[in-house]
Amino acid sequence: MQIWNVNQKSSSDTRKVKHSYAELAANEQDSATGCTVCSEDQERISIPPLQPFSLCFQLAPRVRSILGDMIINGAPIHTVVGYHVIKSRGPVDGNGNRTEFSNHSFGTAIDINSELNGLYDNCIEFGSQCRLIRGGEWKPGVPGTLDKSNSIVTLFKQAGFKWGGEIAGKQKDFMHFSITGY
Repeated sequence: MQIWNVNQKSSSDTRKVKHSYAELAANEQDSATGCTVCSEDQERISIPPLQPFSLCFQLAPRVRSILGDMIINGAPIHTVVGYHVIKSRGPVDGNGNRTEFSNHSFGTAIDINSELNGLYDNCIEFGSQCRLIRGGEWKPGVPGTLDKSNSIVTLFKQAGFKWGGEIAGKQKDFMHFSITGY
């Protein structure tokens, strides 16, 4: 498990946590899907030429189908990141650490082409005030960049995912798709 530290602007406290399903805490299970932070809930997805990644078994077949069809049809998808356990949301504790699991922790989120679709803060509406905090600079129109008219965004939204480029509030996460949008 990793923990995002807002002061260091990086992950800290990388460690392996091991306990039985019976010992799962409420915050270790996603209420929207029932997926947990456990690696046993994750299914490996291999779609060449992409590097394999994992997602919750509840979502893996749907995502495998969508991405497989897009890759076959030449969509400019270079990288996909799914399951990885990290506390990168929620309130910050006294040491600057985030205290809630991200959707990636449950295998219910993916990031596509992060090198072209950054995560920004101070970004209620995209403009020069937005500050890139992770990933690459977002340049709509460049192949592989995601925007609301992009077929990748459209297909994932039709499949029930929300796109992070449409997050309400101060962040825009242009690489990100999840059931809840965060």
